[in-house]
Amino acid sequence: MTTTAPRLGTALARLLILAAALLGTLLAGAAPASAHAALTGSDPKDGAVVATAPKEVNLTFSEQVAMSADSIRVLDPAGRRADTGEIRDLCSGSIVRYGVELRAGLPDGTYTVAWQTVSADSHPIAGAFTFSIGAPSATSVALPDREPGGGLVGALYGIARYLSYAGFAVLVGGGAFVLICWPRGAGVRPVQRTVVRAWLTLTGATLVMLLLRNPYTGSGELSDAFDLAGLKSVLETKTGAALTSRLLLLGAAALFVAVLFGAYTRRTDPKEKKDLVFGLGIGGTVVATGIAGTWALAEHASTGIQPGIAMPVDILHLLAVAAWLGGLTVLLIALYRAPSVERTAVERFSKVAFTSVAVLAATGLYQSWRQVGSWSALTGTRYGQLLLVKIGLMGVLVGIAWISRRWTQRLADLPSADLSSAEKETEEGEASEADEPSESDVVPEADAVSSVSEAEGASGASPDVDPERAAQLARQRAAVATARRKRERDADPERSGLRRSVLTEAAVAVVLLAVTTVLTTTEPGRTEEEAGRSTSASGPAAVPDRPVDVRLPFDTGGVDGKGVVRLSLDPGRTGANGLHIYVERPDGKPLDVPEVKVALTLEAKDVGPLPVAPDRIQAGHWSASGVQIPMPGEWRIQVTVRTSDIDQTTLDKNVKIG
Repeated sequence: MTTTAPRLGTALARLLILAAALLGTLLAGAAPASAHAALTGSDPKDGAVVATAPKEVNLTFSEQVAMSADSIRVLDPAGRRADTGEIRDLCSGSIVRYGVELRAGLPDGTYTVAWQTVSADSHPIAGAFTFSIGAPSATSVALPDREPGGGLVGALYGIARYLSYAGFAVLVGGGAFVLICWPRGAGVRPVQRTVVRAWLTLTGATLVMLLLRNPYTGSGELSDAFDLAGLKSVLETKTGAALTSRLLLLGAAALFVAVLFGAYTRRTDPKEKKDLVFGLGIGGTVVATGIAGTWALAEHASTGIQPGIAMPVDILHLLAVAAWLGGLTVLLIALYRAPSVERTAVERFSKVAFTSVAVLAATGLYQSWRQVGSWSALTGTRYGQLLLVKIGLMGVLVGIAWISRRWTQRLADLPSADLSSAEKETEEGEASEADEPSESDVVPEADAVSSVSEAEGASGASPDVDPERAAQLARQRAAVATARRKRERDADPERSGLRRSVLTEAAVAVVLLAVTTVLTTTEPGRTEEEAGRSTSASGPAAVPDRPVDVRLPFDTGGVDGKGVVRLSLDPGRTGANGLHIYVERPDGKPLDVPEVKVALTLEAKDVGPLPVAPDRIQAGHWSASGVQIPMPGEWRIQVTVRTSDIDQTTLDKNVKIG
C-alpha cells in the first residue's frame, strides 16, 4: 500500500482556520487602545478643585504625539466647548506637553477634559478626566467609553495589518526562493499563483489600511472610511506617507514579478539568464528593503531610544522573516503541487533559512532589549509576555526546521541509482508541466487507460482522427502520467517526511505571524514601565485607577445631628491623593457643620494616625489635596464630625489602598 500526502487544499484550510482562531483570540484579549504614548500628568489634575478658573489646560505625555486642532476639548457642565480650540506646543527637551487655552469668565462647576491623539508609533490613544472650578457640580457630559482603535474598524484594521505582513513575507520570500534556490520554479504555475496572490494581498491590505486610517484614529465609524477630507488629512501624516510609499513600491514589485515569471522563464541563453538574475536580485532587494522600510519608518522602530539604529535593524528583521517564512510557504506549495522539487533546491533553502534564523536571533535580541529594557517588564507587561510567547514559538519553529534539515539530508544521501531516477523524473515533470491539467481535468487512471486504448484502436482503423478527439486523448495521457508521477512521489518516504515537517513548520509560522502582528499594536514594556514611574512621581494619574469611596452615617445626638458623610480618596493608591468630604442631611441636602477632621492609620505597620485637616470649600463640602499614603495596605480611615460646640462623633472604616 502506498502512502499519499494530504491534499494541499485541506492543509491550507486548516492553516487558515488556525490563523483566524488564534488571531481572533489575541485581538480579543488585547486592549485595542494600547497606549504607546501614555498621559503622565495634567494641570489641573484629575479631580482637582481650583478656586479660580485656570487660563489653560496642559497635558503631559510619556513620548511624542501628533496633535490636531481638535485633540484636546474642554467641556463645561452643560457640554459646551469651554476652550478656544488653539493647541499650544509646550514641549521642552524630553518633556512632551501640550495645552489649550480656556475662554474667559467661566462659571463655577465641573469641567470635562477629553483628549484623543496618535502616538509617534502610529497607534491612537484617548482619555478623559474632570476638574472643578469653585466646587463640583452635576455635569451632563458623559465620559467616552469607546476605546480608540476598537470596535469593528479596529478589528478590520488589525486583520488588514496581519494580511499585509503575510503578503509581504510570501511576496519577498517567494521571489527570493525562486531566484536563489529553485530557478526552475519560475515556470511552475502553482508557485506563480502563490507569489502573485501575495502581491494582491499586500496591495489590497495596504489600500484597506489607508482607507480605514481616518476612522481608526478618529471617530471609529466605518462610514468615515470614504471621507475625502479625512483621507486627505491621513495622507499628511507619517503613517499615511508610509502607506502611500508602500503602494508606489508595490508598483515596482509588480514589474519584478512580471519579469520573473515572464521574460526570465522564456530566456534560453545561459548568459542572458544569468544577467537577468543579477538584475532581478539587485532590483528585488531594493524594492523589498523599501517596502520593509515603510513599517520601520512609521511604527515602533521610529520612536523611543536609538531610532537611527532601530530602523535598519527592523528592516533586516522583516527581510529575514520574509526570506524564511515566505520561502517556506513557496516550498510547501512546491512540495504538494509541483511535479517534483530538486533536492538541491531544498538544500539551498535550508542554508537560506539557517542564515535567516541567525539574523532573526541577532536583530530580535536588540529589539527585545530596546522595547522591554528590564526583566520586570519582560514578565510584568503584556508586551513582555507576548514576546515570551513569540520566543517560545521561534524555538518550536527552529526545532521543526531542524527535523526538516534531517529529511533534506536523507534525500541527499539517496543511492546514486535513486538520484538518477529522481533527476529523470524531474526532467519529465519539467517537460510536461506546461500542459499539466488541473485537478478537475484528471480522470481516474483505469478509465483513462481504457479510453486511451479504445481511442488508439479506433485511430488504427481510420487514418483520419478528429482533432478534438486527439486533444482529449492527449489530456488523458497527461492525466495518467501525472497520476503515476504523483503516486510514485507520494510513495517516497523521504519526500513525504519532508512535506509533513514543512507543513508543520508552516502552521507554526502562521501562529508566529499572528503573535508578531499583535506585538506591533501593544505598548512596549519599556514605555509602560517608564510611564508608570512618571505617573507615580508626578502625583495623581490623569485617569484615576480606583478611587476609595466611603459612606458613613452619623448621629451626634444634637440638633441637626443626623446625616451622612461621603468620603472620596482619589486615586486611592500610594503617593499623593485628593480628599473630598461631603456632609449631607438624611434627605441628601448639604449640611453645614463647624468642623471635620480625618486621620489615617495602617495598624499592620504601626503607621499613624496621620492627621488630615481638610479645608471648607462650601456648605457641606470639605477638601484636601496632596494627602500622602506612604505604603499600600489595609488602612483605617477615621472621620470626626462636629455638629455643634459640644456635639461630635468619630466614625471609622477599614479600606484597602494599593
